[in-house]
Amino acid sequence: MTYKGIKGIVSYDAMETIRNSYEWMGASARALASYPAFALIPHPMFKLMSAWGRVTERSFARMVIKPDWNIPPIPGDEGQDHMVYVDKELTRPFGDLIHFRVARRADKPRKVLLVAPMSGHYATLMRSTVTSLLTDCEVYVTDWHNARDIPVSEGKFDIEDYTTYLVDFIRHLGPDVNVIAVCQPAPLALAAAAILAEDDPKAQPRTMTLIGGPVDPDAAATEVTDFGNRVTMGELEHLMIQSVGFKYRGAGRMVYPGLAQLASFIAMNGETHAKAFINKIFAEARGTGSEGDKHNKFYDEYLAVLDMTAEFYLSTVHRIFKKLEIARNEFTVKGRRVDIGKITDVAVMTVEGANDDISAPGQCVAALRLCTGVPDSKKAQHLEPNAGHYGIFAGKSWRLNIRPTVLDFIDEHSGIKPEVGRIKRRAVGDKAGDMGVPNALDNDGKIAV
Repeated sequence: MTYKGIKGIVSYDAMETIRNSYEWMGASARALASYPAFALIPHPMFKLMSAWGRVTERSFARMVIKPDWNIPPIPGDEGQDHMVYVDKELTRPFGDLIHFRVARRADKPRKVLLVAPMSGHYATLMRSTVTSLLTDCEVYVTDWHNARDIPVSEGKFDIEDYTTYLVDFIRHLGPDVNVIAVCQPAPLALAAAAILAEDDPKAQPRTMTLIGGPVDPDAAATEVTDFGNRVTMGELEHLMIQSVGFKYRGAGRMVYPGLAQLASFIAMNGETHAKAFINKIFAEARGTGSEGDKHNKFYDEYLAVLDMTAEFYLSTVHRIFKKLEIARNEFTVKGRRVDIGKITDVAVMTVEGANDDISAPGQCVAALRLCTGVPDSKKAQHLEPNAGHYGIFAGKSWRLNIRPTVLDFIDEHSGIKPEVGRIKRRAVGDKAGDMGVPNALDNDGKIAV
């Protein structure tokens, strides 16, 4: 192993040591402050200490745990709830195609492939999105694996491999599938459709909806795009890339650690996160906190992060954000140019949030300009007012406005008659937040504290 690899492992294990230490300190504070003898001393310090310990232990423990899907039962037309099972449709080293099978229910006419982002969080971040769609659709999701658990012997995984995975998944599901790509995979989903349009036209998806994705990052500057332009690739590799420690199956694999990504996420809204945790600690100390409150529901998911392969992270920054290969229609896979203009039979829709500070309005709608072979009658765009990044796929804006609009777009280009679920769809969407779906987002798609 090279010196750089050994140095990376030391850094990786150092981060894990810090995380483990805070988890231990939280557990120790909780246990010490809960000692029965201290109940005789009516001092608020012990309650605050115990509350800090509980919140700290839970928070740092969640960082290395993949959340369960925990999809609630789906209500049927006959008044009976239907259990939801997660089945693996296709298994691959770096990610699976999973199907949410609703027990004892006939297949829905709308088949949806939800392409989850690989940007530091698990696909379970889209739990509420899946739940809201299950009432009307057969839902499939790309479930990406944590790179630290993938042996080095499995090889590399960059944006070209990611695109190839999407091509295989779409081809497997058939031409009646409707692709919904959220955030990071939007430009790569567009490339996958272009590959199918040229190589296997009959396997193209029926519709493609791109939600808040950086198709053209230069169309509207954000802190994310500015960072990508300010930092050189050499600096990124030196500062961000580390080697997985000996504790995991992927020991020696070069990755962009999820803990580093989480630190970046939190730094973008530091005051909001600090306020949320302070309020939670005081709520626990007062006895008003609960296991299922908004804070726990949100942060149990938000703090659960995964490592990305170094080549995926670096190629995303270099080719999508710096060289703008998708925006300029110059993207290549295995040395072959992918011409987005080849897409002709796929209806394309873009969705953006007016207050999106990660993928600002203008970045995603650029896809319609690139789809020169798609007639205007098959193009649509939606700009959601007052909606932030998370709100356009998981918040109230998604449930009440965007979800019905996307499903209407699918129906329009699928030949599905309006009477098949469309009449009651808005009512169901309005209730989606009450169906056991964790939602700690306000109307802007920001963290509700």
